[in-house]
Amino acid sequence: MKIPLVDLRAQYSTIQEDIEAAIKEVMLSQRFILGPQVKTCEDAVAEYSRSSHAVGVSSGTDALLICLMAEGIGPGDEVITTPYTFFATVGSVARIGATPVFVDINPVTYNLDTSQIASKITSKTRAIIPVHLYGQMADMDPVMILANQHGLTVIEDAAQAIGAEHNNQRAGSIGHYGCFSFFPTKNLGAAGDGGMVVTNDDVRADRLSHLRVHGANPKYYHALTGGNFRLDSLQAAVVVAKLRHLDDWTASRQRIAERYNRYFSECGLNVADFSQCSYTLPKPSAKKTTVILPKANTDRHVYNQYVIRVSSRDDIRKALQDKGVATEIYYPVPMHLQECFAYLGHKAGEFPQSECAAAETLALPIYPELTDEQTSYIVDCIRDYFLG
Repeated sequence: MKIPLVDLRAQYSTIQEDIEAAIKEVMLSQRFILGPQVKTCEDAVAEYSRSSHAVGVSSGTDALLICLMAEGIGPGDEVITTPYTFFATVGSVARIGATPVFVDINPVTYNLDTSQIASKITSKTRAIIPVHLYGQMADMDPVMILANQHGLTVIEDAAQAIGAEHNNQRAGSIGHYGCFSFFPTKNLGAAGDGGMVVTNDDVRADRLSHLRVHGANPKYYHALTGGNFRLDSLQAAVVVAKLRHLDDWTASRQRIAERYNRYFSECGLNVADFSQCSYTLPKPSAKKTTVILPKANTDRHVYNQYVIRVSSRDDIRKALQDKGVATEIYYPVPMHLQECFAYLGHKAGEFPQSECAAAETLALPIYPELTDEQTSYIVDCIRDYFLG
C-alpha cells in the first residue's frame, strides 16, 4: 500500500468546483494584488480566529517578520522562543538583527516550557514567540502574565494551529499578534505561499497594513521602511474557498488521531503518558516496545501533524518507507545546533528535551481523507517492526 504523508489531490477532488470558481472570479477581475478577495479573506480569518483584525501577508515567515518590524525590534534586542520549531521562527528574529534566546520544551506538548521563561528575561528582552507546534497551543496564561509584568510583546507562531483553542480562546487571538501560514500542506492551505497576521489592536493592525506595502501611507509616501509582504488575490480566494470546509477537516483529523491511538493500544504499543517512560527511551525489542503518542493538553488540538516518539526512529522510518508509508521528521536539528546560529555559542546538551525530541519524533500521515484501512495498515507496519 502506498500512503503519502499528505494527499492534496484527494482534498482537491472534493472541492474542485469551489476552487476553480474562486480562481475564475479573480482571473475575470484581473485584480491580483490586494484585490477584494484579500479583504474577504482577512475578514473571514479574523472572525474564525476570534480576533478584531487580520492583515494578509505573503507567507507565514513574513507574518513573523512583519510583526517584529512593527514593534521596532532589532539589533541589541532579545526575543525569547523555542529551539524546537521550523526555521522561520528563529530565522525571522535573526533577520532583523535581534538575538534569539531559547527556552527548552515541555516533552509532552513539544511547546515552550513556560516555567523556564522568567529566568531568561533580561533588560534587553523585547518579545516572546511561543510556537503552537503540531496543532496544539502552548500554555498561554503564564506567557501573558510574564509579558504583562515586563512590558513584552507576544507574537504567537500559530502557523500549524489555525482553529486550535486554549481555555476557549483561539490560536492567534491571545498575544499581541498571531501569525498563520497558508502553505499548501497546512490545515488551511493556499495554492502557494501565503500568510496572515491577526491582532486585537487597532494601531498595530494599521501599522501592519502599511508595512506590507513598503511602509507607504499614502502610496509613494513612506514614513516607515517596510517590505513587499502582500497576500495576492488568487491565494486569498483559495483560502476563503477552503475555510468553509476547515471545521469538517479538523473533525476528521481528530477522528484519525483517535483511531491511531486506539490501534496502537490494541497492538499493545501505546504509552500515552510520557511520565511513564524514561527520558532516554529503551531500545526496542520483541519483548520491550514503547511508542509514545501525542497527548492533547489543550481544549482543541487540530493535528496539523500526528507525531509519535520512538527510540529507534530512523529504523522505523526506513521500515515504513519500505512498506510504502511516507513519514517526516519535524525537526531533525534544533535551532540552537543549526550551523547558521553557531554565533550564539550554544552546545549540544543545553536544551536536552528539544534534542531528545529531535532524535525520536516521527510524523505519520494525517489528512482528512486518510481511510481507516490506511491508518490500520500504518500501525500494523509499526507493530510488525517491533514484534515481527
